[in-house]
Amino acid sequence: MAEITKKEFLELLHEFSERTLTPKFDKIDSQFTEMNSRFEKIDGRLDKMDSRFTEFREDIIHQFHVISEDVITKVQLVAEGVINLNEKLDRSVVEINKKIEETRQDVLAAVKFSYAELDRRITTLETEMEDLKRRMDKLERRSVS
Repeated sequence: MAEITKKEFLELLHEFSERTLTPKFDKIDSQFTEMNSRFEKIDGRLDKMDSRFTEFREDIIHQFHVISEDVITKVQLVAEGVINLNEKLDRSVVEINKKIEETRQDVLAAVKFSYAELDRRITTLETEMEDLKRRMDKLERRSVS
């Protein structure tokens, strides 16, 4: 077998590297470049999605604030309505109590008047009854005598 010198070996190695390894490494480099490009596209998409999510989140928070302010306003209106209704109810209760007291006074006056009238009529009847008894006694005494 023929002996190869160090120089020849290095030349053969360099030639082998140029013919076999360099194209393979170039192909691998190309694939890595393509993968880097794909990752950059994915990063761009993720950045867009992140931006959209941020906008969406801010929009949701804004909508929540708008809705909560509207709800608070409506609750305040309901509370004011309840307060007004309470005041109206209080006034109505005062008026009803006043009318009840007036009616009570009227009924008491009517009862007093009726009682006085009945008392007068009973007194009159008792007087007439006593008068009749006396007359009957007189008549009975006359007829007995």
